[in-house]
Amino acid sequence: MSLHLKQNDTRSELQKRVAAELQAKARLPKPDDLPDGVDDSQFIKGTKTTTSLAWVWILIVIAAVVALVWLLAMAMNQQ
Repeated sequence: MSLHLKQNDTRSELQKRVAAELQAKARLPKPDDLPDGVDDSQFIKGTKTTTSLAWVWILIVIAAVVALVWLLAMAMNQQ
């Protein structure tokens, strides 16, 4: 034997209203999403942009790393 249960729609009025509001909200067109999720750019206020001579600093850092590696290689050859 099996027991058959009759399942009625037993959603309350509040549940129906919330479901309708969520469905309506999901159908609304979304505003343009910003890639960083920030809609106010006040956190940038007072900062500076990178100058055109930034590549010089990059070259200086690379030269320093190369010089350090070369000096370490020379020191290892001396031993």
